[in-house]
Amino acid sequence: MKIYTKTGDKGQTSLVGGTRVSKTNAKIEAYGTVDELNSSLGIIAALSQEYAAFIHGIQHKLFNIGSALAAEKDLKFELPSIEIEHIEMLENEIDRIIHLLPVLKNFILPGGSIISAHAHVSRCICRRAERRVVDLEDKDYAIHIQYLNRLSDYLFVLSREFLRLEGKEEVIWQKD
Repeated sequence: MKIYTKTGDKGQTSLVGGTRVSKTNAKIEAYGTVDELNSSLGIIAALSQEYAAFIHGIQHKLFNIGSALAAEKDLKFELPSIEIEHIEMLENEIDRIIHLLPVLKNFILPGGSIISAHAHVSRCICRRAERRVVDLEDKDYAIHIQYLNRLSDYLFVLSREFLRLEGKEEVIWQKD
Protein backbone atom coordinates (compact mmCIF):
# COMPACT_ATOMS: atom_id res chain seq x y z
CA MET A 1 0.00 0.00 0.00
CA LYS A 2 1.33 3.41 -0.92
CA ILE A 3 1.30 6.21 1.63
CA TYR A 4 0.31 8.75 -0.99
CA THR A 5 -2.88 8.29 -2.98
CA LYS A 6 -3.14 11.72 -4.62
CA THR A 7 -6.91 11.64 -4.04
CA GLY A 8 -6.69 14.68 -1.76
CA ASP A 9 -4.62 16.84 -4.07
CA LYS A 10 -7.60 19.05 -4.92
CA GLY A 11 -8.72 19.70 -1.35
CA GLN A 12 -11.15 16.80 -0.95
CA THR A 13 -11.03 13.77 1.33
CA SER A 14 -13.29 10.81 2.04
CA LEU A 15 -15.36 10.08 5.09
CA VAL A 16 -15.47 6.50 6.34
CA GLY A 17 -18.15 5.20 4.00
CA GLY A 18 -16.83 6.89 0.87
CA THR A 19 -18.50 10.31 0.68
CA ARG A 20 -16.09 12.96 -0.60
CA VAL A 21 -16.01 16.24 1.34
CA SER A 22 -13.88 19.36 1.47
CA LYS A 23 -10.88 19.22 3.77
CA THR A 24 -12.40 22.31 5.42
CA ASN A 25 -15.55 20.35 6.37
CA ALA A 26 -16.43 20.71 10.08
CA LYS A 27 -16.17 16.93 10.63
CA ILE A 28 -12.67 16.92 9.14
CA GLU A 29 -11.69 19.83 11.40
CA ALA A 30 -13.10 17.99 14.43
CA TYR A 31 -11.36 14.67 13.86
CA GLY A 32 -8.19 16.43 12.72
CA THR A 33 -8.08 18.24 16.05
CA VAL A 34 -8.65 14.97 17.90
CA ASP A 35 -5.73 13.53 15.90
CA GLU A 36 -3.58 16.53 16.87
CA LEU A 37 -4.49 15.91 20.52
CA ASN A 38 -3.57 12.25 20.15
CA SER A 39 -0.17 13.22 18.74
CA SER A 40 0.48 15.65 21.57
CA LEU A 41 -0.35 12.92 24.08
CA GLY A 42 2.25 10.74 22.37
CA ILE A 43 4.90 13.22 23.50
CA ILE A 44 3.70 12.99 27.10
CA ALA A 45 3.61 9.19 26.99
CA ALA A 46 7.16 9.15 25.63
CA LEU A 47 8.32 11.42 28.47
CA SER A 48 6.53 9.64 31.32
CA GLN A 49 7.11 6.01 32.13
CA GLU A 50 4.74 6.19 35.09
CA TYR A 51 1.76 7.43 33.07
CA ALA A 52 2.55 6.01 29.62
CA ALA A 53 0.20 3.02 29.85
CA PHE A 54 -2.76 5.11 31.01
CA ILE A 55 -2.08 7.70 28.30
CA HIS A 56 -1.85 4.98 25.66
CA GLY A 57 -5.32 3.86 26.74
CA ILE A 58 -6.54 7.43 26.23
CA GLN A 59 -4.93 7.50 22.79
CA HIS A 60 -6.89 4.41 21.78
CA LYS A 61 -10.12 6.10 22.93
CA LEU A 62 -9.24 9.22 20.95
CA PHE A 63 -8.75 7.05 17.87
CA ASN A 64 -12.25 5.67 18.48
CA ILE A 65 -13.63 9.21 18.72
CA GLY A 66 -11.81 10.17 15.52
CA SER A 67 -13.29 7.14 13.76
CA ALA A 68 -16.80 8.13 14.80
CA LEU A 69 -16.26 11.71 13.65
CA ALA A 70 -14.79 10.56 10.32
CA ALA A 71 -17.70 8.27 9.53
CA GLU A 72 -20.88 8.80 7.61
CA LYS A 73 -24.18 8.04 9.29
CA ASP A 74 -25.71 4.58 8.72
CA LEU A 75 -22.54 2.59 8.10
CA LYS A 76 -23.01 -1.09 7.37
CA PHE A 77 -20.46 -1.96 10.07
CA GLU A 78 -19.96 -0.92 13.67
CA LEU A 79 -17.15 1.33 14.82
CA PRO A 80 -15.55 1.14 18.28
CA SER A 81 -17.36 3.34 20.76
CA ILE A 82 -16.83 5.43 23.85
CA GLU A 83 -18.76 4.29 26.89
CA ILE A 84 -19.59 5.94 30.21
CA GLU A 85 -17.05 3.58 31.82
CA HIS A 86 -14.28 5.32 29.88
CA ILE A 87 -15.33 8.67 31.35
CA GLU A 88 -15.51 7.11 34.81
CA MET A 89 -11.94 5.81 34.39
CA LEU A 90 -10.78 9.39 33.80
CA GLU A 91 -12.77 10.60 36.81
CA ASN A 92 -11.30 7.89 39.03
CA GLU A 93 -7.78 8.77 37.91
CA ILE A 94 -8.43 12.48 38.49
CA ASP A 95 -9.68 11.69 42.01
CA ARG A 96 -6.66 9.49 42.72
CA ILE A 97 -4.15 12.12 41.58
CA ILE A 98 -5.89 15.04 43.30
CA HIS A 99 -5.33 13.35 46.67
CA LEU A 100 -1.58 13.49 45.99
CA LEU A 101 -1.53 17.21 45.16
CA PRO A 102 -1.55 20.31 47.32
CA VAL A 103 -4.89 22.10 47.48
CA LEU A 104 -5.18 24.55 44.60
CA LYS A 105 -5.55 28.08 46.02
CA ASN A 106 -4.45 30.16 43.03
CA PHE A 107 -4.58 30.18 39.28
CA ILE A 108 -1.45 28.62 37.88
CA LEU A 109 0.37 29.29 34.65
CA PRO A 110 1.31 26.53 32.24
CA GLY A 111 4.92 25.51 32.66
CA GLY A 112 7.26 24.66 35.48
CA SER A 113 8.74 21.72 33.56
CA ILE A 114 8.81 20.41 30.02
CA ILE A 115 6.36 17.57 30.62
CA SER A 116 3.99 19.72 32.66
CA ALA A 117 3.98 22.31 29.86
CA HIS A 118 3.24 19.56 27.32
CA ALA A 119 0.29 18.44 29.44
CA HIS A 120 -1.04 22.01 29.35
CA VAL A 121 -0.62 22.19 25.57
CA SER A 122 -2.52 18.91 25.27
CA ARG A 123 -5.23 20.32 27.57
CA CYS A 124 -5.63 23.33 25.27
CA ILE A 125 -5.80 21.12 22.17
CA CYS A 126 -8.35 18.96 23.98
CA ARG A 127 -10.52 22.00 24.69
CA ARG A 128 -10.31 22.99 21.02
CA ALA A 129 -11.25 19.45 19.96
CA GLU A 130 -14.22 19.61 22.31
CA ARG A 131 -15.33 22.93 20.77
CA ARG A 132 -15.01 21.45 17.27
CA VAL A 133 -17.19 18.47 18.20
CA VAL A 134 -19.76 20.72 19.92
CA ASP A 135 -19.84 22.81 16.75
CA LEU A 136 -21.08 19.76 14.81
CA GLU A 137 -24.36 20.01 16.76
CA ASP A 138 -24.97 16.28 16.62
CA LYS A 139 -26.52 14.53 19.63
CA ASP A 140 -24.76 11.32 18.59
CA TYR A 141 -21.48 12.91 19.72
CA ALA A 142 -22.67 13.77 23.25
CA ILE A 143 -20.55 11.00 24.84
CA HIS A 144 -17.50 12.19 22.89
CA ILE A 145 -17.99 15.72 24.18
CA GLN A 146 -18.22 14.38 27.74
CA TYR A 147 -15.07 12.34 27.27
CA LEU A 148 -13.12 15.30 25.87
CA ASN A 149 -14.39 17.56 28.64
CA ARG A 150 -13.25 15.13 31.32
CA LEU A 151 -9.97 14.52 29.50
CA SER A 152 -9.12 18.21 29.64
CA ASP A 153 -9.72 18.11 33.41
CA TYR A 154 -7.45 15.07 33.65
CA LEU A 155 -4.71 16.82 31.68
CA PHE A 156 -4.83 19.81 34.02
CA VAL A 157 -4.46 17.55 37.05
CA LEU A 158 -1.76 15.55 35.27
CA SER A 159 0.22 18.74 34.57
CA ARG A 160 0.24 19.44 38.31
CA GLU A 161 1.13 15.82 39.08
CA PHE A 162 4.20 16.00 36.84
CA LEU A 163 5.45 19.02 38.81
CA ARG A 164 4.88 17.14 42.07
CA LEU A 165 6.78 14.11 40.78
CA GLU A 166 9.67 16.32 39.68
CA GLY A 167 9.71 18.27 42.94
CA LYS A 168 9.05 21.53 41.10
CA GLU A 169 6.85 24.43 42.06
CA GLU A 170 3.74 25.51 40.25
CA VAL A 171 3.98 28.89 38.56
CA ILE A 172 1.40 31.04 40.36
CA TRP A 173 -0.41 33.70 38.33
CA GLN A 174 0.44 37.19 39.56
CA LYS A 175 -2.21 39.77 38.79
CA ASP A 176 -0.05 42.80 38.07
